Amino acid sequence: QVQLVESGGGFVQAGASLKLSCEAAPIYTFAFLAWYRQAPGDQRELVARVVDGAGTYVAPSVKGRFTISRNDAKNAVALQMNNLKVEDTAVYFCNARIAISSQDYWGQGTQVTVSS
Repeated sequence: QVQLVESGGGFVQAGASLKLSCEAAPIYTFAFLAWYRQAPGDQRELVARVVDGAGTYVAPSVKGRFTISRNDAKNAVALQMNNLKVEDTAVYFCNARIAISSQDYWGQGTQVTVSS
């Protein structure tokens, strides 16, 4: 069983920055670590993903503003969010897939609210 603990959400004004962090325990080899978000009434959508040995993906809607990074020493993934917009308001979820089993795990979610 993998636990993903997220932190860093909050309430900010448009144009501000936030950094989300997610630490996984116990340590596994993950095929990928990712961040998703879900706004009220919307489906959960992929924001960014870092794939083991294959680089990163960032959704077009946040490209140039959001950066995903992985810290293997801490078994963690971070999402740096700059120039936040009102439409970035959502619950952000950390997602991890174990390489050997392809099993997915999700964090509990952290709220990001951006006001105009």
